[in-house]
Amino acid sequence: MGVGAGRLYAAVAARGFRRYATYRTATVAGVFTNTVFGVILVYTYLALWGARPHLGGYDPAQAVTYVWLGQAFLAALALGGGGVEDELMERIRTGDVAIDLYRPVDLQLWWLAADVGRTLFQLVGRGVVPFAFGALFFPVSLPADPLTWLAFLGAVSLAMLVGFGIRFLVALSAFWLLDGMGVQQMAWLAGIFCSGMLLPLNVFPGTLGEVVRMLPWSSLLQAPADVLLGHADPLETYAFQGAWAVVLLAAGRLVQAVATRRVVVQGG
Repeated sequence: MGVGAGRLYAAVAARGFRRYATYRTATVAGVFTNTVFGVILVYTYLALWGARPHLGGYDPAQAVTYVWLGQAFLAALALGGGGVEDELMERIRTGDVAIDLYRPVDLQLWWLAADVGRTLFQLVGRGVVPFAFGALFFPVSLPADPLTWLAFLGAVSLAMLVGFGIRFLVALSAFWLLDGMGVQQMAWLAGIFCSGMLLPLNVFPGTLGEVVRMLPWSSLLQAPADVLLGHADPLETYAFQGAWAVVLLAAGRLVQAVATRRVVVQGG
């Protein structure tokens, strides 16, 4: 990718950031909702960890930290929907995607750049305040080492790629289904359950726990959380997340190529 293309995708990401920044009322409402649900989950977790100390290898402060990370990531990584896949699916349904295919840019990279802009805004706009609230009013476990924070940011960056890879494939299903809402809802359920949003995946017992920790959704919340909390080696985490990112993005490119031929065959 040349310098000109890089600037183009950077501009797309910046536009995505500015676009979501205009929804100020929705952002404030989202911050309030995330904070309230965070408080409810914190007291639920504290009761659970009070009965089962060190459940999943976490102490109560680490469990509370995990809750607020989940609330910070919920909108940013679109674990319950709300990413650029909504718009892409609508453009596929209406046929406007044909215009996108005529642009001298790559469809996947265009939407990835747009989603990066959206993710960055949601992290700042909806993620920082609930996390700061949790750190101020509840016992949390945060590392003092700046290198741990840098490693955490690396895991978050890879989580963005994995999350987009999953949602891009979901959006492309609309080429065949036209209305991909069913696939989208199944992806939401899988994202909430298998990312660890409800409970840390370390809590899941036996084979179930082993399986969910190997799925790509574990890259979204569980992996970055374990890096921040010192429960995972950053390099091993990067290798796991990076492998899933490559697989999902490659699959998306393959499906995109097949879908593009389908559009041409159908005449637009």
